[in-house]
Amino acid sequence: MTIFTVQERTETLIGQLCLIWKESVKATHFFLSDEEIEGIAPYVPTALKEIPRLVVAVDDRTEPCGFMGIDGGRLEMLFIHPKNRGCGLGKQLILYGIEHFSVNEVGVNEQNPQAKGFYEHMGFQVYGRSEMDEQGNPYPILYMKLVQ
Repeated sequence: MTIFTVQERTETLIGQLCLIWKESVKATHFFLSDEEIEGIAPYVPTALKEIPRLVVAVDDRTEPCGFMGIDGGRLEMLFIHPKNRGCGLGKQLILYGIEHFSVNEVGVNEQNPQAKGFYEHMGFQVYGRSEMDEQGNPYPILYMKLVQ
């Protein structure tokens, strides 16, 4: 795996990352219906184009297999293709974000206990909670800070 900060956000890359997003969400966000996922999907390309720092992991064939978006020290998105889950890629991305961009905060869906457990394993602790997500939907968000 190679991890790098994206310099040029081509339409091809954005398309590949949108596919990873969709497959990852289907594999991890069991609280979302297919209709809800389809409703969110049109916003993903814009988010990928506008996030200040976009970091991508590619496999040996240079195919993207995971990515994260960072704004300041806050991890805004982290998605791994389901076929690459469980092999340490998420950990590698988080460590890259901490080292290169001082990532120290993340928001995670409360209804995604695997993600919460992953971030706790990486040293994050919950410090706050909201009843709604950033779009005002009834999906509680846990706010977590890196504790060192």
